[in-house]
Amino acid sequence: MPFLEIIEWVEQDPNIMMWKITDGDKEIKNGAKLIVRESQTVLFMNEGTFADAFAPGTHTLHTRNIPILSRLKGWTYGFESPFKADVYYFSVKQFVNLKWGTPTPVMLRDPQFGQVRVRAFGTYNVRITDPARFFSEYAGTYPKLTIVEFERQLRDFIAPRFGEALAISNISVLDIAGNISALNHRIEPLIRPYFEDFGIEITQFTLTSATLPDEVTQYYDKVTGMNMVGGDLERFQKFNTAIAISQAGNLAQQGTQQGVALGMLMGQVNQPPQPATAAPADDHTIKLQKIKTLFENGLIDELEYKTKKAEILAQM
Repeated sequence: MPFLEIIEWVEQDPNIMMWKITDGDKEIKNGAKLIVRESQTVLFMNEGTFADAFAPGTHTLHTRNIPILSRLKGWTYGFESPFKADVYYFSVKQFVNLKWGTPTPVMLRDPQFGQVRVRAFGTYNVRITDPARFFSEYAGTYPKLTIVEFERQLRDFIAPRFGEALAISNISVLDIAGNISALNHRIEPLIRPYFEDFGIEITQFTLTSATLPDEVTQYYDKVTGMNMVGGDLERFQKFNTAIAISQAGNLAQQGTQQGVALGMLMGQVNQPPQPATAAPADDHTIKLQKIKTLFENGLIDELEYKTKKAEILAQM
């Protein structure tokens, strides 16, 4: 009967986290060589029970240096006989740029806005730090496990934990929108223990974006506008007035264009075609009105007003 004399695993796929050696029911020869490369760890299992772990290096396998085998249920071999064990290789390198997100919005209680629904997305990096725990808590039934499968299953696990961490940290929704980088440092320590339960270390957890409700976004835009004018209420009102006038001008122009189109649809298509003309003067008039309003409200200086005015007049 053939025996396993050299046991090794050369990773062909960088996404594999755990790989069970396919032994074809062969026994391990007493004195066989076990090769464990850097970024690998090996576990020996006998009838589902943990036997021993091996760090990087080349190991000569004897029952005398795996003494626990002699005490396991079903062990019938002598110390000089071949023995049977399941061999699992674990990749303990970092797996980076894994994706997470909230499939549905997370409900957050905010002191200013009440209950607010927040959606968030980000990335994280992990590595296996406790292979025995990872095996018993997560991977024990798999002959092979890839980071793709792990990421898919943990995605639904992270989302509610993120919501819990966000609630515990008492972070307001405005802090989420305005200071994502600082939020990462506050959220990561709250997320980390849930990974440690699987024998996994999270080396980096990043919130890349957060989507807030429209009413919160509009409020945030107003706060940002106020900050742009230095907290001066009068200047802020002028700023909003200028924007409103600009938007009204655009709406009026759109209304005129829609009226012309409606007239054509109501039967004016029989009129003689008019010769093509350049851009209507009304466009330039509206632009001149806009920059004049900005100048009168103190939002642009005289030089900017004159320069822009000359550019528009040159186009007429």
